[in-house]
Amino acid sequence: MPEGDTVWLAAQRMHEALAGRVLTRTDFRVPQLATTDLTGRTVLEVVPRGKHMLTRLSGGLTLHTHFRMDGSWHLYAPGARWSGGPDWQVRVVLSTDDVDAVGYRMPVLELLETADEDSVVGHLGPDALGPDWDPDVVVANLLADPDAEVGTALLDQRKLAGLGNLYRCEVLFVRGLSPWTRVRDVPDLRTLAEKGRRLMDANKQRWEQSTTGSLRAGEDHWVFERTGRPCRRCRTRVLSAEQGPAPFARLTYWCPRCQPGPSPAPATRPRAPRPLGRTSYKP
Repeated sequence: MPEGDTVWLAAQRMHEALAGRVLTRTDFRVPQLATTDLTGRTVLEVVPRGKHMLTRLSGGLTLHTHFRMDGSWHLYAPGARWSGGPDWQVRVVLSTDDVDAVGYRMPVLELLETADEDSVVGHLGPDALGPDWDPDVVVANLLADPDAEVGTALLDQRKLAGLGNLYRCEVLFVRGLSPWTRVRDVPDLRTLAEKGRRLMDANKQRWEQSTTGSLRAGEDHWVFERTGRPCRRCRTRVLSAEQGPAPFARLTYWCPRCQPGPSPAPATRPRAPRPLGRTSYKP
C-alpha cells in the first residue's frame, strides 16, 4: 500500500496537471458511476489527506480516491499510449485539452459533495504531511489506547494519517523500540511521531523512499523487507512477523538487539528470510 508521501507526491503531480483546467471528457468504468459525466467542470485543486486523494471540482463536487494496495494515477499527453496496465484495469479517465489522467486498479472511487468530505476523511488523525499536523494531538490519540502495541497503533489512521508499514518499521528501528512495546511504555511519543513525519517529509518530492540516506537498491532501508539479513548497525539477523488483528495484520520487521523489549506472542513465529523487495510507487 502506498505511504502518505507517495500519495502526497501523486496529488501534487495531479494538481499541477489538472488544476484550473476544464474537463473535456470523463470516463468512469465502475458500475456506480458508469453514467456520470463531468465534462465542462473545472478542476479546482487536487489535495492529499493521509492516504486519500481529493479532486475538487467546480459545482461543489469532489472525486474521492484511495489507492490501497494497487491503485495508481498516470498522466499522459493526449494521444499518447497508456502504459499503466491493460485497459480492463482502467477505472476512470479525466481528460483536459492538455492531459489524460488515467486511474488504474482504483479500489475506492466515489463522487460526493465537497461539503461532505468529512464523511470519508473526517475520521483521520492529523496528517503527517498536512497543514493540520499536530504532534500533541497525535500523542493524545495514541494514549487513548495505552495498552495497544506501538507497532499496531502507528498504523491506525485515526491516530495519525499517512504513516504506513514502511515508515512505522523504520521509525521504530531508528528510535530503538520493539514494535511490541505497549504505547504506555514508550518514553517519548512526541519525538516518535515527529521522527516519523520527518522521514516521510524527506521523501515526499521523489518516488524513491529512503530512510538511511542512500538511494541505492538494497541500501535504502534499515530493516524494512530485510528479513534474515544482518542489521546495518549490529549485524544481528533482522526478523519479521505478522502484527495486529486479522484481517489487518501487517508484516513487521525489526532487529531484536537494536530494538530490545517485548517480542511477538509465541503463536506468532518470525518469518524465514525472504528476498529484498521494493516498495517504490511510480505512477
